[in-house]
Amino acid sequence: MNRSWKQIWKKPRYALIMIATLALLLSGCGSTTSSKLSEDKTNVVTSFYPLYYLASEIGGEYANVINLIPTGVEPHDWSPKSRDLDTAAKAQLLLYNGAGLEGWIEDFLEGLPKGSQLITGAMSDGIELLDADSEAVHEEHDDHDHSELDVDPHTWVSPKSMLVMADNVKQMLIKADAAHEEQYSANYEKLIEQLKTLDEQYTRELGAVKKHDIVVSHQSFGYLARDYGLHEQSIMGLSPDAEPRAQDLLKLTKFVKENEVKYIFFEELVSSTLAETLANEADVETLVLNPVEGLTDKQQKNGDNYVTIMESNLQNLLKALQ
Repeated sequence: MNRSWKQIWKKPRYALIMIATLALLLSGCGSTTSSKLSEDKTNVVTSFYPLYYLASEIGGEYANVINLIPTGVEPHDWSPKSRDLDTAAKAQLLLYNGAGLEGWIEDFLEGLPKGSQLITGAMSDGIELLDADSEAVHEEHDDHDHSELDVDPHTWVSPKSMLVMADNVKQMLIKADAAHEEQYSANYEKLIEQLKTLDEQYTRELGAVKKHDIVVSHQSFGYLARDYGLHEQSIMGLSPDAEPRAQDLLKLTKFVKENEVKYIFFEELVSSTLAETLANEADVETLVLNPVEGLTDKQQKNGDNYVTIMESNLQNLLKALQ
């Protein structure tokens, strides 16, 4: 059964009130999460990995960054718990993507204790957002869960968007801790050089490919496609929990064959079953294209980060599009 984005994310307001009350009680009883907070640094809570990466790189030694979503957990399957509210309430800064990604954020913020000094902000501000149905294979009907969203929230998957988001993160850190503006700005400049190099690589190398159609398991590459001249077709909608209809798979199989698509892309944090099914039906292969929504345990141990994963993505795109 299809579950709407709202069903996946939305939590009843009364439940958040109960969570807030419980969080305050736990805060006086030795909550394990509160031990992650630092008295000597600016405590920054992030809603998912890409923001954790930006805040860690820009914040450097002056920021204690806490990511709400554990390693290996897909963000679409996650919702906050009482300890998360308690941690955020005691931090100085809460960074979230916005654009509808965190369907729980409004009630989460309302659940904060009265008088909270927490500074919050949506890091997708300033990015031209895509319509939710952009490049979607399901555009002929509106009974899929992605229609619950007006816009595509997957802004960070494009290096061009990450350049904007990095500046937003820097500004928020300075707002929370003006005493270290010089250090944050210096760290930001180092990071920006890496992101600009990544953007230039994508622009140059994807600009030279012969093909431009990518078929992905989860509709999360719209910004990357827009910014680098690709065309995205997806098996599932904006939420990886969406279940395509039989006619959707038939339509995609026909598309793959007619356009000589050689690879169906899948991602590590979501089941590859549908991608493999489509690949078998169309007699093509599968390949990883990572939307960088989070790291796996293996990636974390290997020291991978947003830049290294996006570099791997570029190599797989080039392999598929030559």
